[in-house]
Amino acid sequence: MSSASEVRVLQTVQGTVGSRPVVVRAARGLSHFGEHALGWVAVAGAGAVLDKPRRRRWAGVAAGAVGAHAASIIIKRVVRRPRPNDPSVQVNVSTPSKLSFPSSHATSTTAAAVLLGRLTGLPLPAVLVPPMLLSRLVLGVHYPSDVLAGSALGAVSAAAVLRAEQKFGVK
Repeated sequence: MSSASEVRVLQTVQGTVGSRPVVVRAARGLSHFGEHALGWVAVAGAGAVLDKPRRRRWAGVAAGAVGAHAASIIIKRVVRRPRPNDPSVQVNVSTPSKLSFPSSHATSTTAAAVLLGRLTGLPLPAVLVPPMLLSRLVLGVHYPSDVLAGSALGAVSAAAVLRAEQKFGVK
């Protein structure tokens, strides 16, 4: 997908669902929750405190989210794709860097959602991932390919954690 077509997707998102103030506020909330994977670390920490028999698996959720986030940061620094900078795209939140690919929020959220879903038996990836990906477009800080690549990287990161848990017999 070309940058021009990705800008058109951003314009469409921001001109439809993203034109509602409540949606922008919710997207900002998701942005703050997902910053540096800290919201997911907090969820995992609470789970570890409240569910002692599965504490190691809750720790895996935190490790997966943080590891996925770290991987995305490394890739961002290699790729160096700038964030959307088209006058028709409104930026609705500040960002810690000017780099866009991949979306770290999409990466850590997908990893956390897969691992939490596996731990709880709930369909959390289907519930948690799409709103986070959409929020990054609503906020105008990522191209669609950034969030899709981030989500794919998060899924790979979660798979690595699950393999490690199986290898080391984490229950």
